[in-house]
Amino acid sequence: MVRGHARRHRDLLDKHWAQSQWTRPQAEQVLRRIDSILEQLPRARHQARQRILAGELVPSRDKILSLYDKDVRVIVRNKASAEVEFGNSLLLGENLQGLIIDWELFRESAPAYSALLPQSIGRMEAAYGRKVKAVGADRGFDSRTNQLGLEWEGIYNGVCPRSPFQMANRCRSWKFRWLQRRRSQTDGRIGIFKNGFLDQPVRWKGFAGRQLRVSWSVLVHNLWVLVRLVQSQAEQKESAAA
Repeated sequence: MVRGHARRHRDLLDKHWAQSQWTRPQAEQVLRRIDSILEQLPRARHQARQRILAGELVPSRDKILSLYDKDVRVIVRNKASAEVEFGNSLLLGENLQGLIIDWELFRESAPAYSALLPQSIGRMEAAYGRKVKAVGADRGFDSRTNQLGLEWEGIYNGVCPRSPFQMANRCRSWKFRWLQRRRSQTDGRIGIFKNGFLDQPVRWKGFAGRQLRVSWSVLVHNLWVLVRLVQSQAEQKESAAA
């Protein structure tokens, strides 16, 4: 019934678009959006019956998470406030001064954190033409492979180990403790970036639009950080002169 009602309105718009305030290209854009929803309705109805009425699990590959955006994915958070979220995973890497120097938005489900670390280091070294000297991250990025890889590359390993025994040993190093304290500030950086520079939710349809939005937001964020650094240096010089 709902589908037939929507189909009638769709056909009326197609036939009498000249009586609306839209141009023909604008009307065709609306028609394409309506057609997309009508095409998905049978699957959405079947999925609702299967999941809600029958109590059956729907395979991830068959799920319709959004009628309006096909690039939305399920993100498992396992947190009390939100066990799962819907969207695209975003990886951020910052330097000591708070500049975001690496980022990646994932169209599909993001790989395991431990797999992201060598990829991120490789991107940064290729982009900036400099070898990464030290890296700090939480325990999700730790693995035996990463430990061996960082040692082989001569990069100081400030990643929080999963093993409590390794953690106790690593905490004897002042450099490791310092990197972990610095790493703990990254959660604050993520909050600043998400809430201050990136719309929540990102109001761009399609993955390409969200990618572009993240790119511009990283640029604006880094300009903001640079201005604050220059201001801080100027204030320190004035204070020293006084």
